[in-house]
Amino acid sequence: MEKSIGFIGGGRVTKIFLQAFQNRNFSLKKVAVHDINSDASEKLKQKIPDVSITDLKSVSSREIIFIALHPPAIMEILASIKGIVKSSSVVISLAPKITLNKISSNLENKNVVRMIPNATSVINQGYNPVCFAPDCADKQNIMQILSVLGKTFETAEPKLEAYAIASAMLPTYFWFQWFEIVEIAKQMGLSEAEARETIEQTLLASIATAFQSGLSSSEVFDLIPVKPIGENEGQVKEILQTKLLGLYGKIKP
Repeated sequence: MEKSIGFIGGGRVTKIFLQAFQNRNFSLKKVAVHDINSDASEKLKQKIPDVSITDLKSVSSREIIFIALHPPAIMEILASIKGIVKSSSVVISLAPKITLNKISSNLENKNVVRMIPNATSVINQGYNPVCFAPDCADKQNIMQILSVLGKTFETAEPKLEAYAIASAMLPTYFWFQWFEIVEIAKQMGLSEAEARETIEQTLLASIATAFQSGLSSSEVFDLIPVKPIGENEGQVKEILQTKLLGLYGKIKP
């Protein structure tokens, strides 16, 4: 990784990115992070020792700047770093809601990128949609860097928030259920290792069956006659519809 990189924010997303870079043996000597929370910075430094922890001005003068903050904090940060960010630098926002145009106009910088990151990038298997401002330079190099995180692809900006709900947050809808079934399997006599392997292998095969078998959704559902929680499917669907579409309404620009 030849270019200097800065992260504004040292939370979960930054940790995921740095872990992905470290997994691929990228040198992190030219990577710097700023976070207003000194505890967060210290924890990040302990986990990724090669990263520099520095001030906002230093991070904002890098060649590539990731804004790894929640949407409510972004506009304030843009005001703080305006005039510090070089016109040649590339600014990459990792948040929904705040558009390319807002970022570009507030910074007076045309090299602006938006990306919806995915937690599975921590093992370099993310599914990460990206969009670029019309006049953004160095797209090829940016895509090359981001591709380290996993499958990284360009999309239209209005679709980013849909990807946030359908992809970035997707694991949270299922992870707690999978681990609960691990515990149930253990209660029924399987060891921890047996339970984990059983559920992992069955989930992988289930996904392949759903999306690669050529069967319709109704045909997939019909493969298993006994559905222990079938009577609760309506409730689950209602929760998904209400919660996810409600959240989408909040995060779309």
